[in-house]
Amino acid sequence: MKIAIDGPAGAGKSTVARRLANELNFTYVDTGAMYRALTLKALQQGIDLNDSNLLEQLAITTNMHFQTQFEGQLIFSDGQDVTSQIRSPQVSAAVSLVSAHSGVRKVMVKQQQALACSDSVVMDGRDIGEFVLPDADFKFYLTASLEARTRRRVREMQTRGYTADIDTVREEIVKRDQIDSQRPVGALRVLPDHIIVDTSDLSEDKVLAVILEKIRGA
Repeated sequence: MKIAIDGPAGAGKSTVARRLANELNFTYVDTGAMYRALTLKALQQGIDLNDSNLLEQLAITTNMHFQTQFEGQLIFSDGQDVTSQIRSPQVSAAVSLVSAHSGVRKVMVKQQQALACSDSVVMDGRDIGEFVLPDADFKFYLTASLEARTRRRVREMQTRGYTADIDTVREEIVKRDQIDSQRPVGALRVLPDHIIVDTSDLSEDKVLAVILEKIRGA
């Protein structure tokens, strides 16, 4: 079975997708972490984030894999655990620029589709239902108000030890929404077969329950 979860930044996709995969005993694929890992490597190497060719080559030559442990899922880039580093404010501010390049998305989509070929998966991102898993058995679109998403992102950053200014975070989310929804390939959009879940006023437990009800009731 393939389950796609799309939605904007801060809607709660990763947390819910991870818990859903655990509940169903499926493999969880965090596509956002893959783009973040690539962005981190580009920043470390001083690559121009507007250079599509260089970024595409970087994506081709970067070896990424996930590893599930008791405390959660780790992502490795070229053998290095970058799970914590990819959540830095610097990566968050740049990841939409990197992921907007069509060449980068082409490489990443192939890798993500390969991960879904050998097991049942829950995969979250921006264009999973449309491009990565167009044949998904279930397609969910998680959304939330700007203020709810801002509060969540601030809490997440503070939990990870970063200083977070709510106005700055709000502006960054608005900017990411614009980039994600306007890019020529893999744009964030609601599809006719998406099941929309507004998470603004719902707890993680409630969101998970709503999704499980839809799956088990089908």
